[in-house]
Amino acid sequence: MTSSLPPALNIIALTTFAASLSGRALDPVLPHVASEFGVSIASAAGFSAVFAFTFAIVQPVLGAAADMFGKARLMTICLVLLGLANILGALSNSYTMLFVTRILAGIASGGVFPVSLSLVSDLVGPDKRQVAIGRTLAGSMAGNLLGATLSGLIGDLLGWRGVLVLLGVLVIASSIVIAAGFRGAALARPPHAGFSAIRQGYRTIFSNPNARYCYAAVFIEGCCVLGLFPYIASFLFDLGEVRLSIAGIVIAGFAVGGLFYTLTVSRFLPRLGMRGMMVAGASLVGLQLAAVAFGPDWKIQLACLLLMGWGFYMIHGCIQVFASELSVEARATALALHSFFFFMGQTFGPIAYGFGLEQAGKIPTLLTAAAIMIALGFACARLLRQRRPADVAAE
Repeated sequence: MTSSLPPALNIIALTTFAASLSGRALDPVLPHVASEFGVSIASAAGFSAVFAFTFAIVQPVLGAAADMFGKARLMTICLVLLGLANILGALSNSYTMLFVTRILAGIASGGVFPVSLSLVSDLVGPDKRQVAIGRTLAGSMAGNLLGATLSGLIGDLLGWRGVLVLLGVLVIASSIVIAAGFRGAALARPPHAGFSAIRQGYRTIFSNPNARYCYAAVFIEGCCVLGLFPYIASFLFDLGEVRLSIAGIVIAGFAVGGLFYTLTVSRFLPRLGMRGMMVAGASLVGLQLAAVAFGPDWKIQLACLLLMGWGFYMIHGCIQVFASELSVEARATALALHSFFFFMGQTFGPIAYGFGLEQAGKIPTLLTAAAIMIALGFACARLLRQRRPADVAAE
Protein backbone atom coordinates (compact mmCIF):
# COMPACT_ATOMS: atom_id res chain seq x y z
CA MET A 1 0.00 0.00 0.00
CA THR A 2 2.80 2.41 0.79
CA SER A 3 4.17 2.39 -2.74
CA SER A 4 0.68 2.87 -4.29
CA LEU A 5 -0.35 5.61 -1.86
CA PRO A 6 1.17 8.68 -3.58
CA PRO A 7 -0.36 8.04 -7.04
CA ALA A 8 -3.74 7.22 -5.50
CA LEU A 9 -3.74 10.48 -3.57
CA ASN A 10 -2.75 12.39 -6.69
CA ILE A 11 -5.76 10.98 -8.55
CA ILE A 12 -8.03 11.91 -5.66
CA ALA A 13 -6.58 15.44 -5.60
CA LEU A 14 -7.32 15.73 -9.34
CA THR A 15 -10.91 14.71 -8.60
CA THR A 16 -11.37 17.46 -6.03
CA PHE A 17 -9.68 19.95 -8.36
CA ALA A 18 -12.12 19.22 -11.17
CA ALA A 19 -15.21 19.43 -8.96
CA SER A 20 -14.09 22.61 -7.21
CA LEU A 21 -13.70 24.51 -10.49
CA SER A 22 -17.45 25.06 -10.53
CA GLY A 23 -18.04 25.77 -6.85
CA ARG A 24 -17.48 29.54 -6.97
CA ALA A 25 -17.89 29.99 -10.73
CA LEU A 26 -20.72 32.51 -10.58
CA ASP A 27 -19.66 34.54 -7.53
CA PRO A 28 -17.39 37.05 -9.35
CA VAL A 29 -19.91 37.54 -12.18
CA LEU A 30 -23.10 37.80 -10.10
CA PRO A 31 -23.57 41.54 -10.82
CA HIS A 32 -23.72 40.81 -14.57
CA VAL A 33 -26.04 37.81 -14.09
CA ALA A 34 -28.33 39.93 -11.93
CA SER A 35 -28.33 42.72 -14.52
CA GLU A 36 -29.14 40.42 -17.45
CA PHE A 37 -32.09 38.76 -15.73
CA GLY A 38 -33.30 41.93 -13.99
CA VAL A 39 -32.96 40.66 -10.41
CA SER A 40 -31.27 42.03 -7.30
CA ILE A 41 -27.84 40.95 -6.07
CA ALA A 42 -29.55 39.27 -3.12
CA SER A 43 -31.69 37.23 -5.55
CA ALA A 44 -28.65 36.36 -7.67
CA ALA A 45 -26.87 35.21 -4.51
CA GLY A 46 -29.56 32.55 -4.43
CA PHE A 47 -27.52 30.68 -7.06
CA SER A 48 -24.82 30.07 -4.46
CA ALA A 49 -27.42 29.20 -1.83
CA VAL A 50 -29.25 26.67 -4.01
CA PHE A 51 -25.96 25.07 -5.12
CA ALA A 52 -24.99 24.63 -1.49
CA PHE A 53 -28.46 23.45 -0.45
CA THR A 54 -28.72 20.73 -3.09
CA PHE A 55 -25.12 19.71 -2.41
CA ALA A 56 -26.12 19.31 1.22
CA ILE A 57 -29.40 17.45 0.94
CA VAL A 58 -28.00 14.71 -1.32
CA GLN A 59 -25.17 13.89 1.08
CA PRO A 60 -26.96 11.25 3.20
CA VAL A 61 -27.97 9.43 0.00
CA LEU A 62 -24.70 9.78 -1.94
CA GLY A 63 -22.52 8.95 1.06
CA ALA A 64 -24.41 5.71 1.62
CA ALA A 65 -24.35 4.97 -2.13
CA ALA A 66 -20.56 5.38 -2.17
CA ASP A 67 -20.20 2.93 0.72
CA MET A 68 -22.47 0.46 -1.10
CA PHE A 69 -21.49 0.69 -4.77
CA GLY A 70 -17.97 2.10 -4.93
CA LYS A 71 -16.51 5.52 -4.25
CA ALA A 72 -14.45 6.02 -7.40
CA ARG A 73 -17.27 4.97 -9.73
CA LEU A 74 -19.71 7.38 -8.11
CA MET A 75 -17.24 10.28 -8.29
CA THR A 76 -16.64 9.76 -12.03
CA ILE A 77 -20.35 9.72 -12.87
CA CYS A 78 -20.96 12.85 -10.81
CA LEU A 79 -18.15 14.73 -12.56
CA VAL A 80 -19.76 14.07 -15.95
CA LEU A 81 -23.12 15.29 -14.66
CA LEU A 82 -21.46 18.39 -13.19
CA GLY A 83 -19.88 19.29 -16.51
CA LEU A 84 -23.18 18.88 -18.35
CA ALA A 85 -24.98 21.01 -15.74
CA ASN A 86 -22.50 23.86 -16.30
CA ILE A 87 -22.95 23.73 -20.08
CA LEU A 88 -26.73 23.69 -19.76
CA GLY A 89 -26.45 26.68 -17.42
CA ALA A 90 -24.65 28.63 -20.14
CA LEU A 91 -27.64 28.01 -22.44
CA SER A 92 -30.15 29.36 -19.92
CA ASN A 93 -32.55 32.02 -21.20
CA SER A 94 -34.18 32.79 -17.86
CA TYR A 95 -33.37 33.14 -14.18
CA THR A 96 -35.46 30.03 -13.48
CA MET A 97 -33.59 27.87 -15.98
CA LEU A 98 -30.20 28.93 -14.63
CA PHE A 99 -31.51 28.27 -11.11
CA VAL A 100 -32.44 24.69 -12.11
CA THR A 101 -29.01 24.03 -13.63
CA ARG A 102 -27.36 25.17 -10.39
CA ILE A 103 -29.52 22.65 -8.56
CA LEU A 104 -28.21 19.93 -10.89
CA ALA A 105 -24.65 21.15 -10.42
CA GLY A 106 -25.05 21.03 -6.64
CA ILE A 107 -26.33 17.45 -6.78
CA ALA A 108 -23.48 16.33 -9.02
CA SER A 109 -20.80 18.11 -6.99
CA GLY A 110 -22.18 16.46 -3.86
CA GLY A 111 -20.91 13.10 -5.06
CA VAL A 112 -17.29 14.16 -5.44
CA PHE A 113 -15.52 16.00 -2.63
CA PRO A 114 -16.95 14.25 0.49
CA VAL A 115 -16.41 10.83 -1.08
CA SER A 116 -12.83 11.74 -1.99
CA LEU A 117 -12.13 12.49 1.68
CA SER A 118 -13.41 9.06 2.67
CA LEU A 119 -11.02 7.48 0.14
CA VAL A 120 -8.14 9.36 1.70
CA SER A 121 -9.21 8.20 5.16
CA ASP A 122 -9.34 4.60 3.91
CA LEU A 123 -5.77 4.88 2.64
CA VAL A 124 -4.10 6.76 5.50
CA GLY A 125 -4.04 6.18 9.25
CA PRO A 126 -5.22 8.79 11.77
CA ASP A 127 -1.68 9.90 12.64
CA LYS A 128 -0.98 11.11 9.09
CA ARG A 129 -4.53 11.75 7.97
CA GLN A 130 -4.56 15.53 8.40
CA VAL A 131 -1.50 15.90 6.18
CA ALA A 132 -3.02 13.54 3.58
CA ILE A 133 -6.32 15.42 3.69
CA GLY A 134 -4.26 18.58 3.24
CA ARG A 135 -2.96 17.21 -0.06
CA THR A 136 -6.53 16.50 -1.15
CA LEU A 137 -7.55 19.99 -0.08
CA ALA A 138 -4.72 21.35 -2.21
CA GLY A 139 -6.54 19.99 -5.26
CA SER A 140 -9.78 21.54 -4.07
CA MET A 141 -8.14 24.89 -3.31
CA ALA A 142 -6.40 24.94 -6.69
CA GLY A 143 -9.79 24.33 -8.30
CA ASN A 144 -11.39 27.11 -6.28
CA LEU A 145 -8.50 29.42 -7.12
CA LEU A 146 -8.58 28.70 -10.84
CA GLY A 147 -12.38 28.68 -10.94
CA ALA A 148 -12.73 32.06 -9.25
CA THR A 149 -9.86 33.64 -11.20
CA LEU A 150 -10.99 32.29 -14.57
CA SER A 151 -14.55 33.32 -13.82
CA GLY A 152 -13.57 36.95 -13.35
CA LEU A 153 -11.18 37.07 -16.29
CA ILE A 154 -13.43 35.20 -18.71
CA GLY A 155 -16.41 37.18 -17.44
CA ASP A 156 -14.73 40.41 -18.60
CA LEU A 157 -13.96 38.87 -22.03
CA LEU A 158 -16.81 36.48 -22.85
CA GLY A 159 -19.45 37.10 -20.20
CA TRP A 160 -20.81 34.73 -17.58
CA ARG A 161 -22.02 32.24 -20.21
CA GLY A 162 -18.47 31.75 -21.46
CA VAL A 163 -17.43 31.02 -17.87
CA LEU A 164 -19.88 28.12 -17.55
CA VAL A 165 -19.10 26.66 -20.98
CA LEU A 166 -15.36 26.56 -20.39
CA LEU A 167 -15.66 25.12 -16.88
CA GLY A 168 -18.15 22.51 -18.09
CA VAL A 169 -15.75 21.29 -20.77
CA LEU A 170 -12.84 21.21 -18.30
CA VAL A 171 -14.81 19.16 -15.76
CA ILE A 172 -15.91 16.59 -18.36
CA ALA A 173 -12.32 16.29 -19.62
CA SER A 174 -11.14 15.74 -16.03
CA SER A 175 -13.71 12.97 -15.53
CA ILE A 176 -12.18 11.08 -18.46
CA VAL A 177 -8.69 11.37 -17.00
CA ILE A 178 -9.89 10.24 -13.58
CA ALA A 179 -11.85 7.28 -14.97
CA ALA A 180 -8.74 6.12 -16.81
CA GLY A 181 -6.62 6.55 -13.68
CA PHE A 182 -8.91 4.39 -11.56
CA ARG A 183 -9.38 1.69 -14.18
CA GLY A 184 -8.37 -1.64 -12.70
CA ALA A 185 -7.42 -0.10 -9.35
CA ALA A 186 -8.46 -1.77 -6.10
CA LEU A 187 -10.10 1.47 -5.02
CA ALA A 188 -12.63 1.16 -7.80
CA ARG A 189 -14.10 -2.12 -6.50
CA PRO A 190 -17.41 -1.68 -4.71
CA PRO A 191 -17.52 -2.92 -1.10
CA HIS A 192 -20.95 -4.63 -1.57
CA ALA A 193 -22.32 -3.24 1.69
CA GLY A 194 -26.01 -3.88 2.34
CA PHE A 195 -28.71 -1.59 3.67
CA SER A 196 -28.42 -3.15 7.11
CA ALA A 197 -24.76 -2.13 7.20
CA ILE A 198 -25.73 1.42 6.21
CA ARG A 199 -28.24 1.61 9.06
CA GLN A 200 -25.62 0.32 11.45
CA GLY A 201 -23.19 2.93 10.13
CA TYR A 202 -25.58 5.76 10.99
CA ARG A 203 -26.05 4.34 14.49
CA THR A 204 -22.30 4.14 14.96
CA ILE A 205 -21.76 7.71 13.77
CA PHE A 206 -24.35 9.30 16.04
CA SER A 207 -23.37 7.22 19.07
CA ASN A 208 -20.05 9.11 19.03
CA PRO A 209 -20.26 12.34 21.12
CA ASN A 210 -17.96 14.08 18.63
CA ALA A 211 -20.65 13.89 15.93
CA ARG A 212 -22.84 16.65 17.32
CA TYR A 213 -19.85 18.96 17.82
CA CYS A 214 -18.32 18.31 14.38
CA TYR A 215 -21.54 18.80 12.49
CA ALA A 216 -22.63 21.89 14.43
CA ALA A 217 -19.18 23.46 13.96
CA VAL A 218 -19.05 23.02 10.19
CA PHE A 219 -22.59 24.41 9.87
CA ILE A 220 -21.46 27.59 11.65
CA GLU A 221 -18.29 27.76 9.51
CA GLY A 222 -20.27 27.50 6.29
CA CYS A 223 -22.68 30.20 7.41
CA CYS A 224 -20.18 32.74 8.74
CA VAL A 225 -17.37 32.31 6.19
CA LEU A 226 -18.65 30.89 2.89
CA GLY A 227 -21.96 32.71 3.23
CA LEU A 228 -20.06 35.97 2.76
CA PHE A 229 -18.66 35.19 -0.70
CA PRO A 230 -21.69 36.05 -2.89
CA TYR A 231 -21.55 39.62 -1.52
CA ILE A 232 -17.85 40.32 -2.07
CA ALA A 233 -18.30 41.51 -5.66
CA SER A 234 -21.10 43.87 -4.61
CA PHE A 235 -18.95 45.20 -1.73
CA LEU A 236 -16.26 46.04 -4.29
CA PHE A 237 -18.84 47.63 -6.59
CA ASP A 238 -19.85 49.90 -3.71
CA LEU A 239 -16.20 51.00 -3.45
CA GLY A 240 -16.15 51.84 -7.18
CA GLU A 241 -14.27 48.73 -8.31
CA VAL A 242 -16.47 47.30 -11.08
CA ARG A 243 -13.97 44.99 -12.82
CA LEU A 244 -15.17 41.39 -12.48
CA SER A 245 -11.59 40.18 -12.76
CA ILE A 246 -10.74 42.02 -9.53
CA ALA A 247 -13.69 40.39 -7.73
CA GLY A 248 -12.45 37.02 -8.96
CA ILE A 249 -8.92 37.71 -7.75
CA VAL A 250 -10.13 38.82 -4.30
CA ILE A 251 -12.30 35.71 -3.88
CA ALA A 252 -9.43 33.55 -5.14
CA GLY A 253 -7.31 34.91 -2.28
CA PHE A 254 -9.26 32.58 0.03
CA ALA A 255 -8.13 29.60 -2.05
CA VAL A 256 -4.52 30.83 -1.99
CA GLY A 257 -4.74 30.89 1.79
CA GLY A 258 -6.05 27.33 1.67
CA LEU A 259 -3.09 26.28 -0.47
CA PHE A 260 -0.75 27.93 2.03
CA TYR A 261 -2.41 25.83 4.74
CA THR A 262 -1.73 22.62 2.81
CA LEU A 263 1.94 23.58 2.52
CA THR A 264 2.35 24.46 6.19
CA VAL A 265 0.08 22.02 8.06
CA SER A 266 2.86 19.45 8.55
CA ARG A 267 4.96 22.12 10.30
CA PHE A 268 2.33 23.87 12.40
CA LEU A 269 0.42 20.79 13.57
CA PRO A 270 3.26 19.36 15.72
CA ARG A 271 3.87 22.80 17.26
CA LEU A 272 0.30 23.90 17.94
CA GLY A 273 -1.51 20.59 18.25
CA MET A 274 -5.13 20.12 17.21
CA ARG A 275 -6.49 22.47 19.88
CA GLY A 276 -4.03 25.24 19.07
CA MET A 277 -4.76 24.92 15.35
CA MET A 278 -8.49 25.33 15.93
CA VAL A 279 -8.13 28.36 18.21
CA ALA A 280 -5.53 30.07 16.03
CA GLY A 281 -7.39 29.37 12.80
CA ALA A 282 -10.78 30.59 14.02
CA SER A 283 -9.23 33.71 15.56
CA LEU A 284 -7.47 34.51 12.29
CA VAL A 285 -10.76 34.16 10.41
CA GLY A 286 -12.55 36.43 12.88
CA LEU A 287 -9.94 39.17 12.58
CA GLN A 288 -10.20 39.17 8.77
CA LEU A 289 -13.99 39.34 8.82
CA ALA A 290 -13.69 42.35 11.09
CA ALA A 291 -11.19 43.98 8.72
CA VAL A 292 -13.38 43.43 5.63
CA ALA A 293 -16.32 44.97 7.50
CA PHE A 294 -14.75 48.42 7.22
CA GLY A 295 -14.44 48.30 3.42
CA PRO A 296 -10.71 48.65 2.74
CA ASP A 297 -9.17 48.86 -0.74
CA TRP A 298 -9.43 45.69 -2.84
CA LYS A 299 -5.73 44.92 -2.37
CA ILE A 300 -6.19 44.86 1.40
CA GLN A 301 -9.32 42.77 1.02
CA LEU A 302 -7.29 40.32 -1.09
CA ALA A 303 -4.79 40.01 1.77
CA CYS A 304 -7.66 39.56 4.24
CA LEU A 305 -9.20 36.78 2.15
CA LEU A 306 -5.81 35.07 1.89
CA LEU A 307 -5.36 35.08 5.67
CA MET A 308 -8.99 34.08 6.11
CA GLY A 309 -8.47 31.04 3.89
CA TRP A 310 -5.38 30.01 5.85
CA GLY A 311 -7.18 30.34 9.18
CA PHE A 312 -10.35 28.69 7.94
CA TYR A 313 -8.60 25.51 6.87
CA MET A 314 -6.60 25.37 10.10
CA ILE A 315 -9.83 24.81 12.02
CA HIS A 316 -11.76 23.07 9.24
CA GLY A 317 -9.01 20.53 8.60
CA CYS A 318 -8.99 19.54 12.28
CA ILE A 319 -12.75 19.07 12.29
CA GLN A 320 -12.49 16.90 9.16
CA VAL A 321 -10.07 14.58 10.95
CA PHE A 322 -12.49 14.17 13.86
CA ALA A 323 -15.33 13.52 11.39
CA SER A 324 -13.29 10.84 9.61
CA GLU A 325 -12.96 8.98 12.90
CA LEU A 326 -16.67 8.84 13.72
CA SER A 327 -16.89 5.45 11.97
CA VAL A 328 -14.58 3.08 10.12
CA GLU A 329 -17.06 1.06 8.07
CA ALA A 330 -19.21 4.08 7.17
CA ARG A 331 -16.55 6.73 6.56
CA ALA A 332 -18.12 7.92 3.33
CA THR A 333 -21.42 8.35 5.15
CA ALA A 334 -19.80 10.19 8.08
CA LEU A 335 -17.93 12.59 5.81
CA ALA A 336 -20.97 13.04 3.58
CA LEU A 337 -22.91 14.14 6.67
CA HIS A 338 -19.99 16.47 7.46
CA SER A 339 -20.50 18.06 4.04
CA PHE A 340 -24.28 18.06 4.49
CA PHE A 341 -24.06 20.29 7.55
CA PHE A 342 -21.26 22.40 6.05
CA PHE A 343 -23.25 23.17 2.92
CA MET A 344 -26.45 23.69 4.85
CA GLY A 345 -24.47 26.43 6.58
CA GLN A 346 -23.52 27.81 3.17
CA THR A 347 -27.19 27.68 2.21
CA PHE A 348 -28.30 29.61 5.27
CA GLY A 349 -25.28 31.93 5.21
CA PRO A 350 -26.12 34.10 2.17
CA ILE A 351 -29.70 34.44 3.45
CA ALA A 352 -28.50 35.44 6.92
CA TYR A 353 -25.94 37.89 5.50
CA GLY A 354 -28.59 39.38 3.21
CA PHE A 355 -30.94 39.90 6.13
CA GLY A 356 -28.19 41.36 8.30
CA LEU A 357 -26.92 43.69 5.59
CA GLU A 358 -30.41 44.99 4.92
CA GLN A 359 -31.52 45.35 8.54
CA ALA A 360 -28.33 46.21 10.44
CA GLY A 361 -25.75 47.18 7.84
CA LYS A 362 -22.40 45.83 6.73
CA ILE A 363 -20.23 46.57 9.77
CA PRO A 364 -22.51 45.11 12.50
CA THR A 365 -23.23 42.01 10.38
CA LEU A 366 -19.59 41.17 9.68
CA LEU A 367 -18.47 41.96 13.23
CA THR A 368 -21.12 39.55 14.53
CA ALA A 369 -19.84 36.83 12.20
CA ALA A 370 -16.29 37.55 13.41
CA ALA A 371 -17.25 37.14 17.07
CA ILE A 372 -19.07 33.88 16.35
CA MET A 373 -16.06 32.41 14.54
CA ILE A 374 -13.64 33.26 17.36
CA ALA A 375 -15.99 31.70 19.92
CA LEU A 376 -16.30 28.62 17.71
CA GLY A 377 -12.55 28.00 17.77
CA PHE A 378 -12.42 27.96 21.56
CA ALA A 379 -15.55 25.78 21.77
CA CYS A 380 -14.13 23.18 19.36
CA ALA A 381 -10.81 23.09 21.20
CA ARG A 382 -12.67 22.40 24.43
CA LEU A 383 -15.32 19.92 23.28
CA LEU A 384 -13.71 17.75 20.59
CA ARG A 385 -11.75 14.76 21.95
CA GLN A 386 -10.01 11.80 20.34
CA ARG A 387 -12.40 8.84 20.65
CA ARG A 388 -12.18 5.37 19.14
CA PRO A 389 -15.00 4.61 16.68
CA ALA A 390 -17.40 1.94 17.89
CA ASP A 391 -16.57 -0.19 14.84
CA VAL A 392 -12.80 0.27 15.08
CA ALA A 393 -12.32 -3.46 15.45
CA ALA A 394 -13.36 -3.84 11.83
CA GLU A 395 -10.33 -1.89 10.58
